[in-house]
Amino acid sequence: MLADVGAIALLLAFAAAVYAVGAAVVGARGGPRDALWTASARNALIAVWPLLTVSCGAMLWLLLAGDFQIEYVASVPSRAMPAYLKAAALWGGQAGSLLFWAWVAGTFSALVMLRKWDADRPLLPYVIAISAVTELFFIGLVIFVETPFSKLGFVPADGSGLNPLLRHPGMIIHPPTLYLGYVGFTVPYAFGMAALISGRLSDEWIRASRRWALIAWLFLSLGLVLGGRWAYDVLGWGGYWAWDPVENAALLPWLTGTAFLHSIIIQEKRGMLKAWNMVLITLTYGLVILGTFLTRSGIISSVHAFARSAIGPLFFGLIAVMSVFSIRWLLLRRDSLRAEHRLDAILSRETAFLLNNLLFLTITASVLVGTLFPLITELVAGEKITLRVGWYNQVVGPQLAALVLLMGMCPLLSWRRASARRLGRAFWLPFLLSVLLVALLALRGLRSAGALAGLGMSAFVGLTTLLEFWYGARARRRSKGENYLVALNQVIVRNRRRYGGLMVHLAVVLMAIGIAGSYFLQQETQATVRRGETLSLGGFTLLYEGLSERRESDELVISEATVSVYRDQQLVTVLRPRRDFYPLSGQPVTIPAVRSTVSEDFYVILVGWEQMGEDQATFKVYLNPLINWLWAGSVLFVVGTLVAAWPDRRARPALVSAYRPSAVIARRTSSA
Repeated sequence: MLADVGAIALLLAFAAAVYAVGAAVVGARGGPRDALWTASARNALIAVWPLLTVSCGAMLWLLLAGDFQIEYVASVPSRAMPAYLKAAALWGGQAGSLLFWAWVAGTFSALVMLRKWDADRPLLPYVIAISAVTELFFIGLVIFVETPFSKLGFVPADGSGLNPLLRHPGMIIHPPTLYLGYVGFTVPYAFGMAALISGRLSDEWIRASRRWALIAWLFLSLGLVLGGRWAYDVLGWGGYWAWDPVENAALLPWLTGTAFLHSIIIQEKRGMLKAWNMVLITLTYGLVILGTFLTRSGIISSVHAFARSAIGPLFFGLIAVMSVFSIRWLLLRRDSLRAEHRLDAILSRETAFLLNNLLFLTITASVLVGTLFPLITELVAGEKITLRVGWYNQVVGPQLAALVLLMGMCPLLSWRRASARRLGRAFWLPFLLSVLLVALLALRGLRSAGALAGLGMSAFVGLTTLLEFWYGARARRRSKGENYLVALNQVIVRNRRRYGGLMVHLAVVLMAIGIAGSYFLQQETQATVRRGETLSLGGFTLLYEGLSERRESDELVISEATVSVYRDQQLVTVLRPRRDFYPLSGQPVTIPAVRSTVSEDFYVILVGWEQMGEDQATFKVYLNPLINWLWAGSVLFVVGTLVAAWPDRRARPALVSAYRPSAVIARRTSSA
């Protein structure tokens, strides 16, 4: 019965979205009575959300109740799984994840429809139509291709159980944040297309959609960081990023979305790059759909990807249709998208932003080629050839370093034209201090050229960014007589967008320090030791104390080693790396044990063991210097983005419960 309710709600949501598209197209004609059609389309699009909520709620209830007659419920959770993992199973399989995707899209669309549209009303019918078409596609997939409510002809005694790799608390947060990031970028795309179709190509559409783009970018950033943390905690290989195709699929729209957020600043300040911004948001939307296609079609091999499915060609069709649609309108409006000003000087903030965009696009192209390379070689040579991690590091690494360096220079450059002498005065102190830091590290025994370069560059960028906060607080203190802390707070509050962005830059610096340290300075060893024997790495000594096995439940057996970790003959911690085995699926999961400090992680993996005869075990041990700076930077990253996106109380957007076309009709009638 509950499954039928969920399926019926899906059908009603599909019908409401179809109606929203049709009514919006009629309402776009612009006549006085057509405002009624636009209002009706808006209400229909809002109605999609509660209908999808009913459908999602029904599936969630079925998962928690363990109704194994439903095929999706039988294929993902099991009776022994805790409730939070049963709930996470909603996005743990193909059909459920598509249903959740559609619900998130419906949530964004409803929130956008509930905003105040007085200033942007000419864009409304087109935003409705574009948003509803995207929702229609995913709702249609859930109804006609990958329905989660289909029933089996029998009732299994138990479900198959969630993939053991996904049975981690982080999987409750990681996929939803990625979905929020993916889906969120459909909002600025809808506004961009609405501006193109309506011909309203001023900054209006950017002002209306910038905060939505920031929210999407924040969630996509969080999803990437949480995915890296999950890999570090669960996959047991000592790292957090392996250029996996699914990781890359999320990184691609993040790169172009970041370029878009930087590029729109030039359009707002100087009236430049109008066409380029349209291209960037269109490309970001396309990469969102492409990423969803890559992870759900089964055409790529990844620990994260879903099984092979028939939905792949449908995604390819959507990408093709929306690409042709977007390119057509870009070509039709190309004359209206001409820049209002030209580049005045090479040494200027505009040039820095252009270089920033160029680097983001070259990195995107590099990652895209690497991700699709197996498919390309299969088409050309009949054999899949996968590029190794080293290729990505060699090709993408230098571009990322140049991007971080440019990030430190950009805030110090003036609009239109910068003075080389003034720039030199601003750069000399951070440059000198960063050189001194590199020299000090070298004198203390650091011999890795890559680590020295990375840490020196991070110091330079961090210092230039901190100086911006100092200059702002000092100017405020001189004019208002406030102490430095109060002045700094007021500077940030009164210019959240600028200083929130600078906080994000500082976060990137911290993350760059963590990446440089953990990549260039990582040490590792592997050895088999008997009980009471030791192995050493980087000044640490690991003593194997023994191993125990216990059965947590019918579907979980834990084998856990106990090791004592010493430094300078002093006990610093006791760690318990383990191997979890799930008999139901026959899959093991390695859970490392980690001793974390500000300066490093001592990371221990239980590779294997033997208790027949002599008690011995094999361990793989990593020493990851500075890796926790990466996680600390991610926290500051979130704070900075929230500061930049936080609405100003002096211009707070209002939410309205209904669109009242009568006022519009009255105004148009009186003006006629």
